[in-house]
Amino acid sequence: MSDSFWLDQVVIVTGGAGFLGRHVVELLKARSAGRIIVPRSATCDLREQGAVARLFADHPDTTMVIHLAANVGGIGINREHPGLFCYENLMMGTLMLEYARRAGVAKFVGIGTVCSYPKFAPVPFKEEDLWAGYPEETNAPYGLAKKMLLVQSQAYRQEYGFNAIHLLPVNLYGPHDKFNLKSSHVIPAVIRKMVDAQESGAAHVTLFGDGSPTREFLFVRDAAEGIVLAAERYNGDEPVNLGSAFEISIRDLVEVIADEVGYNGELRWDTSKPNGQPRRKLDVSRAEREFGFVSRTDFRAGLRETIQWYRQQRPELTLRPIS
Repeated sequence: MSDSFWLDQVVIVTGGAGFLGRHVVELLKARSAGRIIVPRSATCDLREQGAVARLFADHPDTTMVIHLAANVGGIGINREHPGLFCYENLMMGTLMLEYARRAGVAKFVGIGTVCSYPKFAPVPFKEEDLWAGYPEETNAPYGLAKKMLLVQSQAYRQEYGFNAIHLLPVNLYGPHDKFNLKSSHVIPAVIRKMVDAQESGAAHVTLFGDGSPTREFLFVRDAAEGIVLAAERYNGDEPVNLGSAFEISIRDLVEVIADEVGYNGELRWDTSKPNGQPRRKLDVSRAEREFGFVSRTDFRAGLRETIQWYRQQRPELTLRPIS
């Protein structure tokens, strides 16, 4: 990666204080980016047209936007707030892309989601299969809202010659993730349940579904590297998957986390809860071919680091009873 590319870049990173964003910002700093702007929701509500207009008016020299901001979570909160997730993600993406174009920003890096893929897409998911069916129902509103960012990006490239790219990461995990049982994704939710159960001596832990679905996970620092590489090197109109090419069943995942935590109690599966999409595994060849991205973090090593971070941060996190 070329540090010289970044020296003159003025980059707005939406969601730059969040789970993925803080890792992207750290990497941009390490690459000597000229200036990094991280809008905060308390003072810059990206769902509001006026706030987004002011953001670009206040930073007229912006050369790049990396749009990471999203309202996102696991199956439970997606089922509870499908309308909210659809509206907020759609508005943030639409407004950021439009005002970046109006401001003459040279490049827009949009971050989509694996949830945009059809429920029964051929495995591994190839970018050309993105429109081959409807997404899995529990997170379709979120997935489709994020997919509209791709549509808008391609439309703007066609009409205005605007350089907007679109990346499709799988589920991420790592330090600084959300460990709220109501809203978090599967890895932090299971880590929290296992650690809490192990420390309290609970006889069993209850998990969602039957454990049969498979998932691919990407360590958050690897995801940040892929995004920064694409921001520097990729200027194509087609979406690009970001993943690890490692697939694991939820049942096996839970057993690995239990082993790493040291929890020896019973694992119970609540089959009244939805499984979600049956399989998720990406074809990641385009990312390697187009901008040289390959995930490098061993899965167990990444889990150990995440578990260690959670154990260290627990006293400072808001804890709720295991459900």
